[in-house]
Amino acid sequence: MEAQVATKPKVKKEHSINHAFASHFAKSMFISVLGLAILTFIGTRMFTHVDLNLYGYMVGTIVFLGGFFYRFIAWGERPPTKVFIKKGLKLLFRKTTPQTTVEHLATYRFIWNRGVYRWTQHLLIGWGCVLACLVTFPLVFGWMYFTMPENGYYTIVAMGISLITIPADGFIAYLSYNALNISAIMVIAGVTMALYRRLKNMQARAEQKFMYDFMPLYLLLFVSITGLALTFINMFLHGWGHSVMSLIHQYSVIITLIYLPFGKLAHIPFRPMSVLARNYREHYGEQSMKPCKVCGEEFVSTEQSQDVLSVLATNEIEFKKEDFHLAELCLPCRRKYRIAQFSGFPTHEVKVKEANQNAKG
Repeated sequence: MEAQVATKPKVKKEHSINHAFASHFAKSMFISVLGLAILTFIGTRMFTHVDLNLYGYMVGTIVFLGGFFYRFIAWGERPPTKVFIKKGLKLLFRKTTPQTTVEHLATYRFIWNRGVYRWTQHLLIGWGCVLACLVTFPLVFGWMYFTMPENGYYTIVAMGISLITIPADGFIAYLSYNALNISAIMVIAGVTMALYRRLKNMQARAEQKFMYDFMPLYLLLFVSITGLALTFINMFLHGWGHSVMSLIHQYSVIITLIYLPFGKLAHIPFRPMSVLARNYREHYGEQSMKPCKVCGEEFVSTEQSQDVLSVLATNEIEFKKEDFHLAELCLPCRRKYRIAQFSGFPTHEVKVKEANQNAKG
């Protein structure tokens, strides 16, 4: 009798770059730092135009990248996040994507429904920070700098290429000198409006926490004020105290960069993800909508409802009730059902809508 030897199927070896790193975080950091080094090498013409006075900002930016990737990867590994990112990327080239991108990242149209005041403060803070980043990071990493080949003229150099020569006292040069001052004024105005609202609005005061809600605003305010103080010292005090104020400003920026990925300000770099979420909701909402099991009102797309049930099952969270799943109720009916569990009265069966059922914002 011949012995039968079971042969194991051959496992195909994968030659993937992921196997060279201990984690997604390590790979992301390596690629980012390598990319920054390459861009800096090109932009500074083989490191011949490196401003060592900006070294602290460079270190702070690299630490910020580490915190950002740590936070983003931890968030991206969650089952609900995986679903909408995966499906949102597939819908990235929808016809409405450019409009959605402009509304969410440029005009902040989604905040308009909350009021002109809140829209204005977000616009000032958002674009003030963006403008500051567009000026600061290229200068820190040497992607952009200025030279003076002739007396009275500046040459703007970007990525090692001389772009344009401008008069030192011209309008373009004036905007270049004061770009950070303009961004600081925008941020100060926006932060002041935000602090006023948080201190005067009773509902906002009840919901705010100092470390989470107020501290980020104070950091932005301090960075902006110390930045303007440098200009004031140079213009009116003839440079007196410039070195001390420069260190204070630099440390404030570094602390803000390190804190940014771990606090409320993290939504700034995370904001582009809202475009994927909007595409996900709109695309599947156009296909079919899920009616509420109690009131019958359509409140979410069928696809999203199925994804929610799938994610809850993955996390072994059970919200199955008598003849429905709690995730199959619209938000008002869900709240009334939760009240019913404490009161003993079946409030979720009452066909009365909340006063703010269709409130915007």
